Amino acid sequence: MMTFFKNHSGKISTIFFVLLISYLGYNLYNAPAIGLEAKFLYLMKEYGYIILFSWSVLEGESGLVMAGLLCSTGDMNLPLAIFIAGLGGFTGDQIYFYIGRYNKRYVHTKFRSQRRKFAFAHLLLKKYGWPIIFAQRYMYGMRTVIPISIGLTRYDAKSFALINFLSAICWASLTILPVWYFGNEILEIMKSIKEYWYFALPIIGLILWTFISFFNNATKVPMRKIKQDTICEEIK
Repeated sequence: MMTFFKNHSGKISTIFFVLLISYLGYNLYNAPAIGLEAKFLYLMKEYGYIILFSWSVLEGESGLVMAGLLCSTGDMNLPLAIFIAGLGGFTGDQIYFYIGRYNKRYVHTKFRSQRRKFAFAHLLLKKYGWPIIFAQRYMYGMRTVIPISIGLTRYDAKSFALINFLSAICWASLTILPVWYFGNEILEIMKSIKEYWYFALPIIGLILWTFISFFNNATKVPMRKIKQDTICEEIK
């Protein structure tokens, strides 16, 4: 039985989340509120911790921001929200780690187009070691790749789990606490964005495009440099 779960961990996780999203979607549709926004707020208040955990498994900061705002309005408990978000982030990376550990053939086939990122992740792990497990949560485009690539190596599973849990709690705290503290100010900004959306959307789109372009360009240079350093060390 354990072998079956190990060999099909990715498929089992996908089925679980599809069922969970379907369940939440059904409850969203039947929520006793008028309007999509009111229905969504009702769902967040009613199933907030379940949604937060699921969102954190997928490592989406938007879910943590929503949790921080609900904490600021008193609809969520702050310490519990941080713990649930951290637990979700921990669970997600553990799933990715074991997908790499026990489904190597699947990874090589499914992620063929991501070979450059996997090579970069291996080089980062070789050069910097365990701190990369902390840093990967803030590396756009590498969050899934790094834990899978670590799973492909002989890295100790217990060490990864411990570092992963600590980094997940730090990630949740660093995201939720500032939103909770500045909750009222953020809600005011969101009202302005909603009112003047035709100005806000292009600005937000430009910021996202700049961020993604910066990361894509930034990873090319370090990868080349790390690879050169690695080759030099091997020659020595």
